[in-house]
Amino acid sequence: MRELRLLADIGGTNARFALESGAGQFADIEVLACADYATLGEAMGAYLGRAAARGLAADSVRQAALAIANPVEEDRVSMTNHHWSFSIEALRRQQGLDTLLVVNDFAALAMALPHLPPEGRLRIGGGVELQDGRPARPIGLIGPGTGLGVSGVIPAGKRWIALASEGGHVSFAPANRDEVAILEALWSEYGHVSAERLLSGMGLELIYWALTGRRLDAPAITGAAIAGESDDCRRTVEIFCGILGSVAGNVALTLGATGGMYIGGGIVPRLGKLFTESSFRARFEDKGRLGPYLARIPTYLITEQYPALRGVSAMLPERTASPQ
Repeated sequence: MRELRLLADIGGTNARFALESGAGQFADIEVLACADYATLGEAMGAYLGRAAARGLAADSVRQAALAIANPVEEDRVSMTNHHWSFSIEALRRQQGLDTLLVVNDFAALAMALPHLPPEGRLRIGGGVELQDGRPARPIGLIGPGTGLGVSGVIPAGKRWIALASEGGHVSFAPANRDEVAILEALWSEYGHVSAERLLSGMGLELIYWALTGRRLDAPAITGAAIAGESDDCRRTVEIFCGILGSVAGNVALTLGATGGMYIGGGIVPRLGKLFTESSFRARFEDKGRLGPYLARIPTYLITEQYPALRGVSAMLPERTASPQ
């Protein structure tokens, strides 16, 4: 690769930037708070300016790929969980780029999954791993963070095709009486209650509120649960993990994700044993007659720090190889 390429993973809270000098060779990774910048263009410019000040040839960047926490269907992108709104073509011209690829962040994360090294994931529970030499199978992805991302990748010959999905907004379906009570409490507040309403940072806060009638922010809830300082917080996290297991099972059934189901996002990796020892895997498999089908599907927690960058890196060559 003769020139540096700009890669980014943009969520509702943070934007992660990197420069790539060769396939999978990331340098100068920096995380910027989205709230510190009025526009995405300002954040990109700030990152490239600092990279140049550190001696990198940021001025040579002509190709860029951005993963963003939002549907990407037309030229205009308006973020659901942040105020940034932009035209892809106008941003490309503003930044002096020849190519600007903008894709859904979970489609990019999904594209990384077939290429994750063993040390980039942690197996949760049972399931049967595919052995080398067997035909590739669909892989599913779910990830609670600022919102709830859902995606997957489908094998197509020697290629993988990532799915851009808004599956986090499907209607929440309770699986026990506690969850029925939570749903009834949220119906009065929101009307439609999506899976994202519960499986997100805000979701932790709403579960806690529905259980206790009190308000507490998500970091305080998870912190107290991890430290063993609050039974209510620990119960909140356990319910969250159980719901995640049910929704992950739904995604696996919908996609036929017999190649594995992966958990990403910013919340679950912080939970440690609260997650690995939770009801997640039991709820994943709890689908009645389809329980044995799901029992064969392995589930993994993504532990690689910046996996979406690997995904957009894999997607950009197809765009740059196409006629402009």
